[in-house]
Amino acid sequence: MPLFGGYKANKLKPQLKMAVTRFTIASNKKSALMKQQIREIAKLLAEDPPKEEKARIKAEALIRDDDVVEAYEILQLNCDLLAERINLISHSKECPADLLSTVSTIIWASAIVDIPELIEVRKQFKYKFGAAFDERAMRNVDGILNDRVVSKLSVQPPVAYRVQTYLEKISDEHEVGWKPSVPLQAKDISQPMVPPTGRDVPEAPGSGLGSSIPPPVMMASSPPLVLPAAPKIAEPDLPVIPPPVVPLVPEEDDDSNLEVDIYIPAAFQSQPHSGGNSNNNNNTEENNRGRTQSAGESSRSVNNDNDDEDKTGGDFSHEDLLQRFAMLNR
Repeated sequence: MPLFGGYKANKLKPQLKMAVTRFTIASNKKSALMKQQIREIAKLLAEDPPKEEKARIKAEALIRDDDVVEAYEILQLNCDLLAERINLISHSKECPADLLSTVSTIIWASAIVDIPELIEVRKQFKYKFGAAFDERAMRNVDGILNDRVVSKLSVQPPVAYRVQTYLEKISDEHEVGWKPSVPLQAKDISQPMVPPTGRDVPEAPGSGLGSSIPPPVMMASSPPLVLPAAPKIAEPDLPVIPPPVVPLVPEEDDDSNLEVDIYIPAAFQSQPHSGGNSNNNNNTEENNRGRTQSAGESSRSVNNDNDDEDKTGGDFSHEDLLQRFAMLNR
């Protein structure tokens, strides 16, 4: 049991009494609105042409309000019964068997109907019989709820047969003389009402000029024009021309890749004497000129020998090759 709450019989009974009064007020209010809806439906059916689709929508809303008022009447009786048996409930640890369906239906309806007193009634029953009992009532375990209340408070739309029956009764009471434009088929009796297609909406209702325009005249359908197929033109046999033959061009010898023997003289090493620098430099220049001349003469002699070799066909003896190699090293 909660610290600041719990089951209180002196709090449950007044809430049940107040719920009965609230149900009565809500039922009377809906009944007055339903009478106004009936007059609006009769007016729609009396128009020329009758606005049948709009009247069907209003009739569906009328049926829903009628079901709610019926459920309110049953719940009101349940609250009266529980208020009279408040002493039995207070002295029982578990819910009495004959009140099981009544208490469970009140708990379930507290979350559906717009009666704030039932919320406090549900809390008192939860304190008294436990949270498990409250959960079983909300889930309708073993079908303990009142089937009629569950059906009337359902969100499912009414069937088409019931909607048409309401329209026919309203037409008879107000002497409208309305008959349905589309008869109800046997397969549609137990199905919800079909959505509106707009057949009752006139053309150009804003300006009122749509009715003065005659409907278009439908011309007799003529057979489609069939065009003859275009003749096929035979393609001429063209001679097959072979592709041109491109002669292969031999690759030219590239002399850039040939290696050329170049003589590079060795670097001159100067002697570490302080005096006579000018004489040493002169001697170095003379020696370099002498070596360059000797290298030029050697290269010319080698070229001459190569020319002789090319002319003679390259027949040299072993001694000649050794002499030429010694001259190159020099």
